[in-house]
Amino acid sequence: MTDVLTRFRPLLLAAALALTAPLLQAQGRAAVRNGDFIVAVVNQELVTASELDTRLARVRQEAARGRASLPPEDELRRQVLDTLIDERVQLTYARENGPRVDEAEVDRAVVNVAVQNQLTPAQLRERLRREGVDYGRFRNNVRDQLVTERVREREVIARIRVTDAEVDAFLDKRRAESGNATEYNIGQILVSVREGADAAEVAQRRARADAAMARVRNGEAFEAVARELSEDPNRQQGGTLGMRPADRLPDVFVEAVRGLKVGETAPALLRTGAGFHLLKLVDKREADAFRVPQTRVRHILLRVSPQLSQEAAQRRLSEFKRRLEAGSASFEALARENSEDGSAPQGGDLGWAAPGTFVPEFEQAMNALPVGGLSDPVVSRFGVHLLQVVDRRQITMDVKQQRDMARNALREQKFDDAYAEWLADLRARAYVEIREAP
Repeated sequence: MTDVLTRFRPLLLAAALALTAPLLQAQGRAAVRNGDFIVAVVNQELVTASELDTRLARVRQEAARGRASLPPEDELRRQVLDTLIDERVQLTYARENGPRVDEAEVDRAVVNVAVQNQLTPAQLRERLRREGVDYGRFRNNVRDQLVTERVREREVIARIRVTDAEVDAFLDKRRAESGNATEYNIGQILVSVREGADAAEVAQRRARADAAMARVRNGEAFEAVARELSEDPNRQQGGTLGMRPADRLPDVFVEAVRGLKVGETAPALLRTGAGFHLLKLVDKREADAFRVPQTRVRHILLRVSPQLSQEAAQRRLSEFKRRLEAGSASFEALARENSEDGSAPQGGDLGWAAPGTFVPEFEQAMNALPVGGLSDPVVSRFGVHLLQVVDRRQITMDVKQQRDMARNALREQKFDDAYAEWLADLRARAYVEIREAP
C-alpha cells in the first residue's frame, strides 16, 4: 500500500506562481505598466505588489466566508508576504532538485484549470493565445507546482527518524489501551454495609455474605441467590451488570475477575465502601489491539487553488456523482482523467486502509458509507474528494504490519515539525530581499 504520507500530503499550489494569472487576471499585465512594483526578490523569483494584493483579497474572502477573524492589516500583510516568500523559496529549490513530472499529470492539472473557467482544453489554449500567453510556459508553471510537491515530500520525509524504541513504546501503549477495551459482564451479589457501622454490624453483614457464597458453592444458581439476597439495583436481573468495557467498571471488580474463566465465581468476597461483593464472570470479550477493520476506498481529488475554488471543486464533483449514479460514467475513468493525486492511474483506488490512515474528515465520510456507496463532495485540508467504498473486512495485523503501522503513525506525528525545519533551512540559504513601496 502506498505510504499514507505520500498519498495525502497537500500539493503546494502556490498562488504566488499564478498558473493562470494572465488568463484569470488580465489586469495584472496592465498593472505592471501602471505602477505595479516588486515587493520581494527571492533567489531568481519576484513577488509583486499586485500579486500580494490578490492573495490578500483571497484571504479576506475566505475569512469572511468562514466567519474567521483576521489580524490587524499590517500584520496580515506581513504574514501573507511571508507565505509568498516561503512558496518562492520552495519553488526555486524544487526547480533545481526536483524529479521529472510526466506529461499525463500536467495534462490532468491543465484540464482542471480549463473546467474551472468553463472551457474545454482547446478553448483554454485559444484563450491563452489571445491573451498573449505562451502555452508552453503555462504548462511549465503547472509542472512547477507538481514538482514542488514531490520535492517537499521527499525532503521532509527524509528528515524524519523513527527509532525501534519509539515503535516499541507506541505498540506497548496501544496494547495497554486495548486492555481497557476488553469487555466484561460481571454478576454480583452485594451485601451492603452502612457507613459508620460498628464491628458487630459489620460481622453480621459479613455472615450474610458468607452464607450467600456457601449457597453458590453448594450448587445453587448464582442468579437465584442474587435475586433473593443481593441488595443492588441489578438483583432482578440475577445481579448481572451487562457487558461493559473495563474502563467503565470499578478497577477492583476488573482485578477480581481478570483471572477467572467465564462462568466462574471469585474465590473470596470483595470488601469495598459499599459492602461485601460476591462476583461472577458471566461473559468476557477480549480486545485485540491489532485486529482492525479495513476499508477499501477510492476517490477523486480536486485540489483547491487560486485557479480552482472550493465551491467550484464541489460543483464539479457533484456533477461527477450525478453521472456515476446515472450510469453514464465509470469511477475509474473519471479518476484517471481528473484526480490530482498519485492514485489517478489506478482509477483512484487507495487500497485497503485501517482506521487512522486518512485525515479525520475523509475517514468520517468513508465510515458513514455502505459498501458501494458514493459520498457527497468532502472537503479536507488537501482539497475536495468524491469517495466510494469498494469493500470492507477485518484483519489481524502480523508483526511486520504492526510495526509498519506504528512507523507511519509516528512519521505523521513528526511531519509538521520536520516540514517547519526544512522550510527554515531553505529560507536561511535563500537570497531574500524585501523592498519598500516606491
